[in-house]
Amino acid sequence: MSDQDKKVDDDQVGGTVLAEGVDEEPIESNRRLFEGKGYLVIATLSTIYAAFHMIALNGVSISDWTGIEIPFLPQFPMETWNFRIVHIAGALALGFLLFSAHTFDGKAHKDTPWLSIIAAILLIPAGVAGFTAIGFMQTIASGELPQMGGLTTWAAFPGTEIYQTEIRWFGIPLLIATGGAIVTGWLERRGRERYAASDVVLAACAVVVAIYLVAIYGTAARNSVGTPFVPIGVAFAATAGAAMILELTRRVAGLALVVITGIFLLYTFTAHLLPGILAVQNAYSWQRFFGHVYSDAGILGPTTAVSSTYIILFIIFAAFLQASKVGDYFVNFAFAAAGRARGGPAKVAIFASGLMGMINGTSAGNVVATGSLTIPLMKRVGYQKKTSGAIEAAASTGGQIMPPIMGAGAFIMAEITGIPYQEIAIAAIIPAILYFASIYFMVDFEAAKLHMRGMREDELPKFRALAKQIYLFVPIIILIVALFLGYSVIRAGTLATVAAAVVSWLTPHRMGLRSILKAFELAGVMSIQIIAVCAAAGIIVGVISLTGVGARFSAVLLDLAGASNLLALIFAMGIAILLGMGMPTTAAYAVAASVVAPGLVSLFVENGMEQSTATLTAHFFVFYFAVVSAITPPVALASYAAAGISGANPMETSVASFKIGIAAFIVPFMFFYNSAILMEGSAFEIIRAGITATFGVFLLSSGVQGWFMGGRTAWFLRVGLIVAALFMIEGGLVSDVIGIGAAVGIFFIQKVIRPDPNATISVRGAD
Repeated sequence: MSDQDKKVDDDQVGGTVLAEGVDEEPIESNRRLFEGKGYLVIATLSTIYAAFHMIALNGVSISDWTGIEIPFLPQFPMETWNFRIVHIAGALALGFLLFSAHTFDGKAHKDTPWLSIIAAILLIPAGVAGFTAIGFMQTIASGELPQMGGLTTWAAFPGTEIYQTEIRWFGIPLLIATGGAIVTGWLERRGRERYAASDVVLAACAVVVAIYLVAIYGTAARNSVGTPFVPIGVAFAATAGAAMILELTRRVAGLALVVITGIFLLYTFTAHLLPGILAVQNAYSWQRFFGHVYSDAGILGPTTAVSSTYIILFIIFAAFLQASKVGDYFVNFAFAAAGRARGGPAKVAIFASGLMGMINGTSAGNVVATGSLTIPLMKRVGYQKKTSGAIEAAASTGGQIMPPIMGAGAFIMAEITGIPYQEIAIAAIIPAILYFASIYFMVDFEAAKLHMRGMREDELPKFRALAKQIYLFVPIIILIVALFLGYSVIRAGTLATVAAAVVSWLTPHRMGLRSILKAFELAGVMSIQIIAVCAAAGIIVGVISLTGVGARFSAVLLDLAGASNLLALIFAMGIAILLGMGMPTTAAYAVAASVVAPGLVSLFVENGMEQSTATLTAHFFVFYFAVVSAITPPVALASYAAAGISGANPMETSVASFKIGIAAFIVPFMFFYNSAILMEGSAFEIIRAGITATFGVFLLSSGVQGWFMGGRTAWFLRVGLIVAALFMIEGGLVSDVIGIGAAVGIFFIQKVIRPDPNATISVRGAD
C-alpha cells in the first residue's frame, strides 16, 4: 500500500473520509526551511511584501493615518513604473532567499564553505553598484540637474562623466556580482535551514537594480527607452534584472519557460540573419534591446501590470481563505454532495478541483492540493492509476476557466484587451459548463463500464452538518456581487479578503492578528512563482513588441485563412499550445496572446465580426488552449503532478487527461462558428447554443468512452456519436437538426438492432 493510500486510511476514522490539510501549502523540493532567527527574517520580509501590495493597491498611506511624514516610506498611490519595479525586486529578493538553486533530495550533502566565501566576496561589487545607484538617486533628487519638459535630465552620453561612472562603478560591478552569484549558486551547498551566500548576493543585486531604475525612470531618460539613446546604465540594470528573472523562474517553475525565453532572446540578436517573415531589417544592439525590455513594452508591461495588482491581490485572498480552512470545507462539501454517485471520488474531484482551481490560479498546484485525497480514493473504487490522475488533472485544469475568478485569467484578459471584467466572466459561463459537463460524463461513463459503486453513507461527511457552514462561501459571494455592482476589482478583492477574516470567527479557526500576519506571510511566499513567470513572459512580450514578429505572424494566419478558416484556427491552436507547454497558465496566455491573438482578431474581423466581439473571441480562443496545455502531451504539468501522486506513468496519464478533457480542444473552435456560446447574441440564441452544445458534449463523451444510454457501443456507433456531437456543438439550426437526427438514429440502432459491442475498435486509453 502506498503512502498516499495509507494517508486516506488514516483519515477514515470511524469509516468517514474527511479532508484535512487541503489548505496546507505544499513544500517544494528546493525551498529552504528556516528555523529560529532565519525564519523570523524571511517571515517578516514576506509579510511586509504582501501587506505592502494590499496597502499600495488601496492607496492607504501611513502618513495619512498618523498625520506624520515618515522618511523613506513610500507615498501612495505610487507612480506606476516605480510600483512595478519594486514589485519585481521584492519577489526576486524573497525568491532567491527562499528557493535554492538546487533541490534538497534528503541525502546528506557536504557544505561548500570555500564557495560560500567566494560568493560572499561578490557582495563587494554589489555594494559598489548599490552605493553608485544611491549616489545617482541623491544627485537627481538634489535639484541641481537641469530640467526638460518638467523632468530632470540625465545626460549619460558617451564621453560624459556620468556615462563613465555608469559603466565602471555601476554596470560592470553589478554584472560581476549578478553573474558570479548565479554561477556560484549552482555549485554552492548549504543546509536547508541556512541562507546561501550566493542567494544573499542575488537578493542584494535585485534591490540595487530597483534603486537605479526607480531613480533613472523618474527623469527624462525614460523617454529614450527603446531607442539607441537609452542610458547605458539602464541596459546594464536590465541585463542583470533579466538574468535574475530567468534564474528565479528556473528555480520556481522549471526550464520550459526559460528555454522558450532564451529562444526569443536568441531570435532578437539573429533576426537580421534569418530569411522570410522572421527577418528584420537591422540588427539590434545590446544596449537598445535591454534598454527596451525593462519597460512597459516588456517586463514592466501587461504581465507585470496584472501580477502586481489583480494576481497578488487574489493570492492574498486565497491565503486568507486557507488560513480559515475553507479549502478543507470545499472538499468535504464536495464529498457530501457528490460522493454517493457511482465513481463518487471522481465526481468529488471535479467539484472540489473546480472550486479550488478558480482561486489558486495554478493547475499543478491544485492537483497537489486536492489530488492527494481524491486520487487514492478513485483508485480504491476501481479507477486505474492513470485514469485517477488524469481525472484530477483535467478537473484541476478546468478551474482555470471557471468564472468568476478563472485563476486570475479573467483579470489578465481584461488588462490586455480592455474588455470589462464583468463581460469576460459572463462570456466564460457556457464554455466552463461545457468543459465540466464533459468531464462529468466521461467519468460517469467510465464508472458505468466498470460497474463502480458510490461511497457509502457512513464513509461521507454529513451534508446536514456541512450545510450549516454554508456561510464559508460568503467571501466568494461578496466578491462576485461587488464586481457585478461595479466595484473595482481591487476594491472587490479587498472586501472579499476582509470577509474571509470576518467569516473565520464563525469557525474554530478564528483569525486574530497572528493569523492575519501568517496569511500575509503565506501570500508573499505563494506570489513568488507567478510573479517570476509573469516577468519572464514580459521578456518575450518585449521581444515581440520590438521585432514586430507578432504582426508578421498575423500575416501568415491571414494567408492560411485565404485557403481555409479552419486550417488557420488549427494552426493558431498548435502555436498557442506549443507556447504554453510547461508554463503556468498566466504566462502561457500572456505569451500566446502577444503572438497569436492579433492575427485571430484580424481574421475574425475579415469574416464579419465586430471588433469588440472579434477581440473577445480571439482572446478566449487563445486562453483556452493556453490553459489546456497543462494536460496536453508531451509536456503536461498538471498530468505529471497527478502521475506523481497516483504512481502511474506520466505520459500515459497525460494522454488519458487529454482524452478526458477533449471537449476543451473542440469548444474553442465553436467560439468562431457560434459566438452565442460566449453570450454574444439574443437570449434565445444563447440558451439554444448552451443546451445543444451541452447535449453535444454528452454525445462526444459517449462516443469517446463507448457507452451510450446504458450500454456499451459498437465502434461504428461511436464514430457516429462523435460526428453527431460535432454537429450539435457547432450550434447552427440545420446542424442541430442533423445532430439530433443522428443521435436518435444511433439510439434506435443501439436499442433495436443491438450490434455486438465487442466489435469495438480498440482505442488506447478509451476502454
